[in-house]
Amino acid sequence: MGFARTYSVALLGLNGHVVEVEADVGGTLPSFVLLGLPDATLKESRERIRSAAKNSGAPLTPRKATVSLTPATLPKTGSGFDLAILIAALQASGRCGASGDCVFLSELGLDGSLRPVSGVFPAVSAVVRAGHRKVVLASENLPEAELVPGAEAHGFEALSEVLEWLGADPTPLVKPPVRREVPEDEPVVRPRADLADVVGQAEGRWALEIAAAGGHHLAMIGPPGSGKTMLAERLPGILPPLDAQATHEVTAVHSVGNQNSRVRRLITEPPWEAPHHTASAAAIVGGGSGIPQPGAASRAHHGVLFLDEAPEFRRGVLDALRQPLESGWVMIDRARASARYPAQFQLVLAANPCPCGRTGGMGSRCTCSSRARRAYLAKLSGPLMDRVDLRIAVPKLSAADLATRQRAETSAEVLSRVTEARRIARERLAPWGISTNAQLRGTHLRNELRLPDAALTSLTRLLDRGETTLRGCDRIQRVSWTLADLDGCGTPRAEHVDAAIGLRMNAGAFS
Repeated sequence: MGFARTYSVALLGLNGHVVEVEADVGGTLPSFVLLGLPDATLKESRERIRSAAKNSGAPLTPRKATVSLTPATLPKTGSGFDLAILIAALQASGRCGASGDCVFLSELGLDGSLRPVSGVFPAVSAVVRAGHRKVVLASENLPEAELVPGAEAHGFEALSEVLEWLGADPTPLVKPPVRREVPEDEPVVRPRADLADVVGQAEGRWALEIAAAGGHHLAMIGPPGSGKTMLAERLPGILPPLDAQATHEVTAVHSVGNQNSRVRRLITEPPWEAPHHTASAAAIVGGGSGIPQPGAASRAHHGVLFLDEAPEFRRGVLDALRQPLESGWVMIDRARASARYPAQFQLVLAANPCPCGRTGGMGSRCTCSSRARRAYLAKLSGPLMDRVDLRIAVPKLSAADLATRQRAETSAEVLSRVTEARRIARERLAPWGISTNAQLRGTHLRNELRLPDAALTSLTRLLDRGETTLRGCDRIQRVSWTLADLDGCGTPRAEHVDAAIGLRMNAGAFS
């Protein structure tokens, strides 16, 4: 009897850790011992492995097999260790050749088929960073693994194929029929929503352009049917494509977070997430039992998180967004493990002015009491709204607005201005390792990018009167820099600061 070692990967959040799978086969009575802090799913792998080996023509030796997953203190979950454990056990008993530093990442079916697992993109990325190159996985995961530069991925349908590839002993191997999953439907490619479809709403279009150019958060209030959702859905269309680093981060999050679909290409466009107002805090910011999973906030990383009917969300769910809005990260702590996911998204809130939605509507009467209206908007807490840079009122359209034949700008035209404004900001902010004005820190605004006192007169007056917080002052200055970039000015002027104040302190919105 002997000893063998293979490798697999454990994911904690987006961080992959290469795990050594050590197998020792002794000469005592048959048993299978699994060590190394496995969870309940991983403990079940013992029975899956026995059946898969038997049905592939390579049954485990009738001796005691001890398998240790090292480091033992690292939490391990999921069924992706199945193949590595079985290959190590077969190598220790002399049933197949050595695999060197090859990493195995696949679930096993009872018939010996290889099943796909989630999180392949960040797992294979960790493998390459650790100095390994060869990765063996299920054929369905092969396109995702091949997205990682430097990886030599091999996809197989069944365990018997893997054993032949490793040079198994001459015992004839059984090739059981592989259970084929129903192929996923190709996603329907819909034309991207265009700003040219929006009728009127000049201020809403302007605020959308500012939000896109500076990466700012946006809140819109208005009666039903005024176009709030239409505007929000067009924000991704005026955001520039993701750069290489952002593409890698977003693809990794979706590889872990989308359990029911496989990543088949790099995600190069800003993602869009619009959860329903009944979503829980775990669905929005992430969570779950065992190793925490990413939520909508992380899946919207470098994209847009849209909360329609925002006051209908539970207060605790909304307030859970305060920390990621400030830091750009979600840290989820559980008893067994902690996970850290990126969550640098643009938040877009849309709300009716009251429960019935008819406040401010032309020719309509609101049936809500003043107390009900205050309680409705009070669900959007002060600390949450203090983190929103732009707040606008979206009025109901009139017949004159519908009758106008003035040509509206397309998303492509707005995108060209947004791209140029972002280029200007990126060059200015490069020394601090940031790329958008929304990422500016207060220390930058009060030192290297301090504005002349003449430009800050209105803002200083607001702060002295207690009408805004220091955080609010910083956010107003960030928006003023974005307005200056859109105008092609080197430094914001007083009119840019005043316009930023008007967009944040809008008397007709959320008051």
